[in-house]
Amino acid sequence: MKNNPAEFWDDRFGNEAFIYGTEPNTFFKEQLDHLQAGFLLLPAEGEGRNAVYAAKQGWTVSAFDISEKGKDKAMLLSEQNHVSIDYKVEGVLEYHSSTQFDVIGLSYVHFPTDIRKQAHQRILGFLKKGGILIFEGFAKSQLKHNSGGPKNENMLFSLEEIKEEFTGLEFSILEEQTIALSEGEFHKGAADVIRFVGKKS
Repeated sequence: MKNNPAEFWDDRFGNEAFIYGTEPNTFFKEQLDHLQAGFLLLPAEGEGRNAVYAAKQGWTVSAFDISEKGKDKAMLLSEQNHVSIDYKVEGVLEYHSSTQFDVIGLSYVHFPTDIRKQAHQRILGFLKKGGILIFEGFAKSQLKHNSGGPKNENMLFSLEEIKEEFTGLEFSILEEQTIALSEGEFHKGAADVIRFVGKKS
């Protein structure tokens, strides 16, 4: 990876194709569909597939990412789908909002190791009491697959790390499993993931 993560993601998002596709993450969609629309935050939202889906379902969507190119693609996708999303180009430690969100979605958000726990706790600070966090990310055993994700084991997740880094949540789902990914060219094939749904206590 380039030393500057924003440059890495600008480079990855810089072509015309939506590299993770335009459909929402399956687990995120399944869980969101059970919930009454309200205020939603999507950190590290990339090209906007989850944001646009949620906005089409009536959610008021805020998102941020470090990539200008990611925002450009998300804005294009939102225009094509005739919805509005509030999208800022900022890092997780810089992002601010006065909103206390009903739901936060983290789909394959793998922060650098040195800020990860701090980033997760900061994100939880934007979730209202009783709010829901929907999460799917690559497990440490994902290293044996070529279906996506960081090649640095420290950036991948274990169930124990999830419990440590997302304190203050009551988990209704917390599981590690192998799934078949089909999300554009960079998320394709068998993948080891951790999924959870947590309610802020």
